[in-house]
Formats: sequence, C-alpha cells, structure tokens
Amino acid sequence: MDSVLQAPMTVFTFLAGVCAAIYWSTQQPWGKRFFEIVPPVLLVCYIPAICTNLGLIPARSEAYEWMRDYLLPMSLFLLIVGADVPSVLKVGKKAIIVMLFGTLGVVIGAPVSLLLFQDWLPPDIWKGMAAISGSWIGGGANFAALKESVDAPDGIAGAAIIVDATITFTWLGVMLYLAKFPNLLDRFYASDTRTLEELDRRFSDFKEATQRMPTMVDFIIMVALGLGAAVFCGKFAETVHPVLHPMIESFSMSMASVFSQFTWLILMLTTLGIAASFTPLRKMEQAGSSTFGFAALYLFFTSLGAQADLARILDMPIFLLVGIVWLFIHVCFLLLGAWLTKAPFFLVAVGSEANLGGYATAPVVASAFYRSMAPVGLLLSIFGGVIGTYCGLLAAFLLRTVAN
Repeated sequence: MDSVLQAPMTVFTFLAGVCAAIYWSTQQPWGKRFFEIVPPVLLVCYIPAICTNLGLIPARSEAYEWMRDYLLPMSLFLLIVGADVPSVLKVGKKAIIVMLFGTLGVVIGAPVSLLLFQDWLPPDIWKGMAAISGSWIGGGANFAALKESVDAPDGIAGAAIIVDATITFTWLGVMLYLAKFPNLLDRFYASDTRTLEELDRRFSDFKEATQRMPTMVDFIIMVALGLGAAVFCGKFAETVHPVLHPMIESFSMSMASVFSQFTWLILMLTTLGIAASFTPLRKMEQAGSSTFGFAALYLFFTSLGAQADLARILDMPIFLLVGIVWLFIHVCFLLLGAWLTKAPFFLVAVGSEANLGGYATAPVVASAFYRSMAPVGLLLSIFGGVIGTYCGLLAAFLLRTVAN
C-alpha cells in the first residue's frame, strides 16, 4: 500500500516538522514534566515509526538515503571538531575493556540462546543469528557480510532483520531512559566516576566561559564545513574503496567485508574531525557547533524510526524471544566487565550501544549521560565495526556447532 506522502522532499520536511514539534514541546510548561520522564529522542524514533506503519510516510525513501549519506556524517563531524579529544581519550582503556566484555556476551550468548529454543525454530535459524551477531558487534555492513558468509536464506535473513531492528531499537530506548540515572550501580560497584565528571565539568566550564551568540556567518560556516566534510569523505570513500577492496579481499575475505564504502567514509570523517579539533576550527564550539551537530543527528534519527516495520514484530515470536535472552546475556557480560574494572555505568551503556547500535546511536547515548562524551561513543563504535565480522564469524562457528 502506498503511503500518503511519497516525494522525498515532502517526507524530509514532514520528519523535520516532527522533530521540531517534539523539541519545541520540551520547552513548554505543559511538556517539561512529561519529558522529565520520557527522553524526547525516544519520540523522535517512535513517532516516525508509528507514522510509517499507519501508511502516512513510506518505509523506503530516497530521503532516508540522503540523510544517511550527508546528514549523519555532517552531524558526526560537527560533534568531533569541537571536542577536547586528548581529554576524551583518557576514558579509553576502561571503555574498550567494558565494550569487549559486551562483545564476548554477544558471541557466547548466540549459541546459548539457540540451545534453549532451537526445538521450536527452523533448522537454518542459526544462519540468521550469525548475521545478527555481526550487526550486534559492528553494524549493518557486518550483518550483510555474515549473511553472505553463512549463505543465509532470504526468508531467514528477513526475519533476522526484524528481530535485530526490534531488539536494538527498544534497547536504545532503555539506555536513553537509564541516562536519567547516570550513577546507577556506581555505588554498588564502587566505580570511579571522577574522571568523567571532571571532563564534563571542564567542558561545561570552557563552554560557559567562551560561548557567544552565534551569527549568520557562524551558521553558514557550520553548514558549509559539515556538508563539505560529508561530501569530501564520501568522495574519498568512493575513490578508495574500489581500489583497495580487491587488494584487501585477496588478503582476507573477512577483512574485506569489514571495510565497506561507508566504513571508509566514517574512518575518514573521524580522522578529519579529530585533526580539525586541533586547529582554530575548534573555536566553532564557541558558537555551538556541537548543538548544531546534535540537531542534525536527532533529525537523522527520525529516518531510522521511519524505517522500522512494527507490524512484523510478532511474525516470529520465538525468534524474538531468542533475541531477548541473547541481549540479557550480553548485558550480564557488560555488568561483569564493569564490576571487574570498576567502570561507571556510563561505560556499560555506551559499550552496549557501540556493540548493538553503531555509529549513529552510540554518540547519542554517550551524550545523554555526559554531553561532552559523544566522541567516546563514536570512537568505540568504529572499533566495533572493525572487529565485528571477525567476532561474528566466531559466533557463526559456535552457532553451527550447536545447531541440530
């Protein structure tokens, strides 16, 4: 059935209106109490999903592709360019350890959850779970890589996509809600949050001391630099990927599957943003470059919600239950890693989202806890993208071993 709105620009304008209406509501007296309980970014995801399933906007549109290729890179560049990168990297060691515990939870949780429910599922379901394991460690590109590696049938892969999207979409909502309780479990674990609090305080003090009213010139520069970085890195990826892909493929098929064209874009964008943060361009933060970046990122989030097919969630209820148990095991490993390293709950949330969500969602969850920590989420998600296929292949081997 065709949706009411079809033209890409019309769809984009509608989503921008939804995003604007939600954040306008947060500033109204009647909305403040509601949004103290419900994070507005949740509605940014779920309202477009409801609109799609009501037939108001399409589940597939060129508008979503444009937002992925340009709006997402623009937002990430503006978030990085104003960051105090050396300070952010101080949380790197614990962040990577906790994230790797989460990755281990995905790898081990796969065969365990399959063993519990395989009597009620098709014999080839392990192939769909192998594809999910790639996505849950590195993102969509790794889903496709694992699907091809195990030759998952289209029917199984389609069901896996629904389970993957449903679990990760819902888990994102849980993480954003828990961001309202940033010290959850920290006392129990005797976690040291001083570094995070000091970094956030330093960033806030710096911003308060240097912030100025942005001018028209500031906004034009932000748009030009953000979109310029997106276009430049996109062209770089288009040029580099066809040249290097055959060379990497001859060395390792698994490694070649990791370095997709979009992966090259993100790697170049991150490198460019970090380099720019050591130049006078960092002064853009005085005019609110990160605020502008978050606005673009939240607008991109509406496109993620619009592509969620809520109507198919219950098509394979047992498969969905497998995903829930699998997620539970992942979380248990994250909490174990946090306990062993005395890491704050912030790193549990970001480590989980860097595994399950990837480039777009990890920075949002990080900033929901500490606004200055968005680059931590992005850097962890890049690391997850690199190891995703390798760990996914290990999970696929374990799944094949225990499958009937």
